[in-house]
Amino acid sequence: MSLLTILEYPDPRLRTKATPLVAADFTAALQQQIDDMFETMYEAPGIGLAATQVDFHKQLIVIDVSEEKNQPWVLINPELTPLEPTCELMQEGCLSVPEYTADIERYLRIKVTSLDRHGNPQEFECEGLLAHCVQHECDHLKGIVFVDYLSRLKQERLRKKYLKLQKA
Repeated sequence: MSLLTILEYPDPRLRTKATPLVAADFTAALQQQIDDMFETMYEAPGIGLAATQVDFHKQLIVIDVSEEKNQPWVLINPELTPLEPTCELMQEGCLSVPEYTADIERYLRIKVTSLDRHGNPQEFECEGLLAHCVQHECDHLKGIVFVDYLSRLKQERLRKKYLKLQKA
């Protein structure tokens, strides 16, 4: 396994919309990509990582919100359905926006339909931290970074701050 480079905001590659994986994509190379993404996420440390964040623009997410880091989820071509209109604010951070957090409103309960790492269909309902994490990572697959939910003023300040840090 090897650690992958995590793209940092405002890298324009974070705006790339990921394409679905197809049956022919389920190869040893994909399995290695998944393993490398888990290793990268755990090392960062984080609880979720979308393929877009490591410059692999396919609809692939790895997640593990457990304290013990022993409940890994692989979501391929994920689709979300809100189970109720209720939303909640939760503080979010992002491996692509280091050392910054903000309160983001997300659906409280969602249904997730996706494929697992072997291409088998899976469907589950979730809420709380896992639901927030899945929605956050799915945004990455659409080219959305969580700072997009902030005011234009905050977005511009963050963009300038991270551009300055990258030049330093």
